[in-house]
Amino acid sequence: MKYSTQTMPAQTVVISPHPDDETLGCGGTLLKHHAQGDAIHWVIVTSMADQHEFTPQMIAEREEEINTVAGIYGFTTVHNLNLPTTQLDTIPAKELISSLGSLLNEIKPDTAYIPNRSDTHSDHRIVFNAAWSCCKTFRYPFIRRVFMYETLSETDYAPPFCETAFFPNSFSDISPFLERKIEIMRHYTGELKSPPFPRSEETIRALARLRGAAAGVTYAEAFMLLKEIS
Repeated sequence: MKYSTQTMPAQTVVISPHPDDETLGCGGTLLKHHAQGDAIHWVIVTSMADQHEFTPQMIAEREEEINTVAGIYGFTTVHNLNLPTTQLDTIPAKELISSLGSLLNEIKPDTAYIPNRSDTHSDHRIVFNAAWSCCKTFRYPFIRRVFMYETLSETDYAPPFCETAFFPNSFSDISPFLERKIEIMRHYTGELKSPPFPRSEETIRALARLRGAAAGVTYAEAFMLLKEIS
C-alpha cells in the first residue's frame, strides 16, 4: 500500500472591511504566504453597490481594481459579502456574524488576519467584533492563529487611550515583498495620495521601515497576535 507524503497547503484568510485594507494591513505577509505555498483567501465585507453616492462608473472601476488585485496576489478564493460601505452599523450583528461564520466554515483557515478593534472607521470596529466572534475555538477549531492588523489612517488615528492603542507583539519580515505591496496599492487609484496624506507610498514604506527596525529586519508588518494554538 502506498501512502501519500503530500500535505495540504496551509489555509490563510484575510478579512477586510473594504478593498485595500488587506494590502495596507498585511499585503506583504499575504504575498509571503503565497510564496511559501499557502492557499490565501480574501473576504471583502463591503461594496459600493446600490448606494446613491457611487456612480455606475465608480462601481465598475472598483470591481476592476478588485479583480486586478486578486489576480496579482493569486488568491485561491475571493468572497464579497456586498454589504453597504460606511453603513455596517445598520446591519444586525447576528447577520454579519452568520455570513462570516458560513464563509469560514467553507474555507476552514488555520490562520486569520482581521482588522484592529479600535480603528477610527466604524466599519473596521464592527468587522473586528464579528470576525472575533467567529474565532471561538469550540465553534471554529480549525483556526489556530489570529492576527490583528493595522491600517494606515485608521489604526493610527484611534483616540490616544491605552485601551485603544495598537501594541504589536508579532512581526512579519516583508523585506522581499514591500515593493510589490506598494505596486498593488497603486491599483487602488483613489486611495494613494502625496504626503503628508497617511496613505502615501512614502508613509507605507516608512511604517514598514519602523516595524522592521523593531524586528531587526529591513521592512516588516506588525500585528497583535490574539490567539495561537500550537
